[in-house]
Amino acid sequence: MLKRVYIRIYGVVQGVGFRKFVQIHAIRLGIKGYARNLPDGSVEVVAEGHEEALSKLLEYVRRGPPAAEVEKVDYSFSEYKGEFKEFETY
Repeated sequence: MLKRVYIRIYGVVQGVGFRKFVQIHAIRLGIKGYARNLPDGSVEVVAEGHEEALSKLLEYVRRGPPAAEVEKVDYSFSEYKGEFKEFETY
């Protein structure tokens, strides 16, 4: 089933290749959306795809790239909107 997930990742997640890490895994999983840095030092991910793929992406962001230190991950699933053409980083 197609779903949308909003993810917020806290910790040492900016300046460590986190957004690129998310983008690589999202593309491999067939997920569309974006990852961007927020002013408070967290990373926001909005992604759409099959629920199973989104759950796998959540596993990846909980781990993060080697230089990251993920302290907390908040997320919520919602209705698929189909508004993304690819996965981008900002």
